[in-house]
Amino acid sequence: MNNLRNMKDDLLKEWLDFREETILAILDEEDSKHVIQYDDITEKILKNVPIQNQKYVKQQLELLDKNYMNYFDYWCEKYYRNGFVDSIELLKI
Repeated sequence: MNNLRNMKDDLLKEWLDFREETILAILDEEDSKHVIQYDDITEKILKNVPIQNQKYVKQQLELLDKNYMNYFDYWCEKYYRNGFVDSIELLKI
């Protein structure tokens, strides 16, 4: 049996990707209150940055956003994967 805690492309990874796609498509009113307002925040920051620095600041904000999303994806997958594996291990007992 494969080690289910390995983070490879597998059925659980496909399920997590599917959930990410579907959850973002069906946000209800409460969910919408908790969405990261990246575009609004970026716009507000850039309005307060001198014109000559805006391109650099925008690049850094995009890099921060990408880094945050990679961090979030990693920890969510790890959390769900370990919860799933823990549940399977409990069922084996």
